[in-house]
Amino acid sequence: MNIFIVVGTRPEVIKMAPVIAALVSVAKVTVCTTGQHREMLAQALSIFSLKPDVVLDTMTPGQSLNILASRQLELLDAVLASHKPDWVLVQGDTTTALCASIAAFHRSIKIGHVEAGLRTGDLKSPFPEEANRNLIARIANLHFAPTESAAAALRTEGIPSEKIKVTGNTVVDAIELMKPRLMHDSNVEAGKKLFDEHLPLVIITCHRRENFGSVLENICEMLARLCKRYPNHQWLFPVHLNPNVREPVMRILGNIPNLKLIEPVDYVTSLFLISKASLVLSDSGGIQEEAPSFGTPVVVMREHTERREGIGAGFATLAGQEPKTIEAAVHQWLSDPAARKRLQALPNPYGDGHAAKRIAESLIHNLTPSFDD
Repeated sequence: MNIFIVVGTRPEVIKMAPVIAALVSVAKVTVCTTGQHREMLAQALSIFSLKPDVVLDTMTPGQSLNILASRQLELLDAVLASHKPDWVLVQGDTTTALCASIAAFHRSIKIGHVEAGLRTGDLKSPFPEEANRNLIARIANLHFAPTESAAAALRTEGIPSEKIKVTGNTVVDAIELMKPRLMHDSNVEAGKKLFDEHLPLVIITCHRRENFGSVLENICEMLARLCKRYPNHQWLFPVHLNPNVREPVMRILGNIPNLKLIEPVDYVTSLFLISKASLVLSDSGGIQEEAPSFGTPVVVMREHTERREGIGAGFATLAGQEPKTIEAAVHQWLSDPAARKRLQALPNPYGDGHAAKRIAESLIHNLTPSFDD
């Protein structure tokens, strides 16, 4: 079987790396990158010792989503015509995932969608991801749902049950692959230099399009107040490379004594910091899935989340975009020092670390394993 895997961003690489590892011994696997996130993509590939077979250059400065999509479709069409795979495998809800799916559909190539069925119910939140994953669902042949809730969403939309495989989320597999590295000082030396282990640590990330502009400025003003309110906590903010994030963050938060603004960190360092944090404030979907493996609570700075499982299990608070609500959620978690110990005793609601094996088995043997198998 010839399987063509397309990735374009760091989260896609992280979540597809375990799938690639599970497939390479039983199928011909071709890995294609679109370069949607150039620097961060290369960083993730290096962490997992992955070398793409096909490298596309689809990014130009300041291009719109339409221009990005048109360029990806053009370049992906050519490589699919050349490689003639049996399956195209995509992950998540990026422009890369959508365009690879459309390109495969136009060439009558079967599509497998990893992390299928995530929904907020609002096509504009997150934008354009919610629309992307809805559109992929209409044309995919196999839907690898990370949770039963995601599978239920697909069934509600009319996807036949026999096309849906509940696998768990491959991000948990990736964490299990990385955990041995977290035990060795040489791998986490950079992370250890970023904070004082004797003081409580709060990690901040913010990069989603719906938080750009005045929303992000208001969040930054709120973070400045939180740093002043909790002077004995250290606040660490790896700042995304997008200029829409960097400009307001650097301008508003650049001179706060107990807040450190740093460049984006590699995946191992990111996991290490999450494992040491008392709390994470984030609009990231991946962090909502990663933090439960370490018992670290998350305040989600979004109006909607497609990852309700973590909230239902008590790992996260959906605080919205209103600064007062976010600040109240942060205060609630930081006022409960026993929270982490309670969370560390709970299983990760997003999986058990065997999702990639289930995906590989389903593709190769046409099996229908469930998360509980």
